[in-house]
Amino acid sequence: MSMMKAAVFIEPGRIELVDKPIPPVGANDALVRITTTTICGTDVHILKGAYQVAKGLTIGHEPVGIIEKLGSNVQGYTEGQRVIAGAICPSFTSYACQDGVPSQDGGCACHGYKPMGGWRFGNTIDGTQAEYVLVPDAQANLAPVPDGLTDEQVLMCPDIMSTGFAGAEAANIKIGDVVVVFAQGPIGLCATAGAKLRGASTIIAVDGVDKRLQIAHKMGADVTLNFNQVDVVEEILRLTGGRGVDVAIEALGLQSTFENALRVLKPGGTLSSLGVYSTDLVIPLSAFHAGLGDNKIITSLCPGGKERMRRLLSVVASGRVDLGALVTHEYPLDDIVAAYELFSHQRDGVLKVAIKPF
Repeated sequence: MSMMKAAVFIEPGRIELVDKPIPPVGANDALVRITTTTICGTDVHILKGAYQVAKGLTIGHEPVGIIEKLGSNVQGYTEGQRVIAGAICPSFTSYACQDGVPSQDGGCACHGYKPMGGWRFGNTIDGTQAEYVLVPDAQANLAPVPDGLTDEQVLMCPDIMSTGFAGAEAANIKIGDVVVVFAQGPIGLCATAGAKLRGASTIIAVDGVDKRLQIAHKMGADVTLNFNQVDVVEEILRLTGGRGVDVAIEALGLQSTFENALRVLKPGGTLSSLGVYSTDLVIPLSAFHAGLGDNKIITSLCPGGKERMRRLLSVVASGRVDLGALVTHEYPLDDIVAAYELFSHQRDGVLKVAIKPF
């Protein structure tokens, strides 16, 4: 077999399933047969034309699969082995990697260094919504799946879990901190779980969907607030005795949630931003304390690489977090267009969709 099915970007508003050649395997690559992948909010930005990629590019960046073929330089893995690879697949040889920021791997002096350079699947190279994906720099990026774990249990590791946890890690949550997480979509739910693992004593989850708030409670939230029913800024300040929270994690990418996250911070607190913003952000003078509040604003792009994936897999294997509940729907790859329609319109209580090529 020399051809495979793949979901490709055609034009804004159109992602279609087409036949493409199975890519040849270079010395540093691995060809992985996809057993499960999923659709991310970033893929919806691509579908809508809000984030530009090349026409004909295979979309998707969250692979779970089986090694079909290994490049001659790739050591320590075997064909037939179950693996994942991070959505961010750095080379670990770039300036960014050598400087300790592998998520920004990519670019060069002649073409410019760009943020998100380490995000290659479905961005600069063919991605994972296909029967096969070529993993570059496989030695640095493949992570074996522990025995006994299902595809659904590890499906969040390549992107959503890594991103949500990064929001908690970058904020340097300390034991006993009070943390609020704005938005309980898949990334926000993982941020809630990450805050719990980091030792937060009180976690406040904010969303407008009661079902998501129920899941947030299972992920570790102590207090859940529906913004349709309460003024969340007033309530958070009341809950903290007017002190404000130590950490606010913004996981949606809207001006309103970013601003509310600022307004509930204590002096010296940290706003950890995970949202992907599509318009300019405005920082209100009062919420920012005119720049005198000793606040920190930090952003994160999901860490990648095999050691990051190994650590996330070990957390799942330990039973300390169960993200299988985030997979609410399943579609065959043949029905990828219908899956996009469901996910992009957030119908039927969807959180994440498992896409099965075979």
